[in-house]
Amino acid sequence: MEGIESVEEVRAALRAWFDREARDLPWRRERSVYRTVVSEFMLQQTRVATVVPYFERWMERFPDWETLAAATEEEVLQLWQGLGYYARVRRLHSLARAVRDRGGEPASEAEWLELPGIGPYTAAAVASLAQGEPVAVVDGNVVRVLARLCGDRRHWKNSGAAVADYRAVADQFLDREHPGRHNEALMELGATVCLPGNPLCTVCPLVDHCRGAAEGDPGSIPRIGRAKTVERELYRAWAFRHGELLLAEGGSGEGRLEGLLELPTVDGLPRNWKVHPEPFAKRVRGIGRERITEWIVTVEPAKGRLCKGLRWVPLHELDEVALSGPHRRWIREILGMERG
Repeated sequence: MEGIESVEEVRAALRAWFDREARDLPWRRERSVYRTVVSEFMLQQTRVATVVPYFERWMERFPDWETLAAATEEEVLQLWQGLGYYARVRRLHSLARAVRDRGGEPASEAEWLELPGIGPYTAAAVASLAQGEPVAVVDGNVVRVLARLCGDRRHWKNSGAAVADYRAVADQFLDREHPGRHNEALMELGATVCLPGNPLCTVCPLVDHCRGAAEGDPGSIPRIGRAKTVERELYRAWAFRHGELLLAEGGSGEGRLEGLLELPTVDGLPRNWKVHPEPFAKRVRGIGRERITEWIVTVEPAKGRLCKGLRWVPLHELDEVALSGPHRRWIREILGMERG
């Protein structure tokens, strides 16, 4: 590996550190292919601390492929709600049915890649961590650690380009005798020590081998371009009658939220409903590269049929339906304000 004098020394230091410092996580305590797959899907774009309670609840309800495959989409969405990026759980649900239909789990990275919802990262992670196949796992954490070790100051237009470039480097660095442990240790180091902005070099087990640290500015590596933030504004309706709240199905046309309920947008309401233009609440959230400002206004229902996708939900049933995580929090906050 270019820039590293003793690859084996670095591997050994990484292994020793992970043996001492590995976080105690539920998918590590009891290892299986299924548990590894579920954890990897949940960890995509989500912090470990957030995932842990969701993972434990998931395993109680869906302990294996068969149970998950037999579940309805509404059941899996309801258990996932609050984790966000709901396309992940749909892919996981489809994957469970594919594993059931093929009669068992794939046995290699190549076979995993043939199934729906599985990309190069997940295929390599499952094959190495749970099945011991000597394949390298490459994500943003891995790129950051290896680029700093090598003192690589190239510029990439985005993280996908950097990951593609570092697959060969990660493969050279891979410990083929203990591929799963090696991959997990490398990702753990990037997640807990070799941090993006302020790496904790004083406690890093690889600092003596790191060119980025030796050059005095490891935080500037790697140089990866960022996509521009897209600003959006939405007006949401708060319509309440006879103990029922108006909700919209299907995420207001957004595929990633299909199957969930949320507060409807004002432009999706019947035209004869009265909209009070002054918002009484404002929420700002980020989804991917979007920054969405959502204004909530009071709406007075009128007689007549509802538009497609709208439904009245009794308040006592809110805990039983699959609600978008942010909207569930907003509804609880607003109801609390009104009762207070």
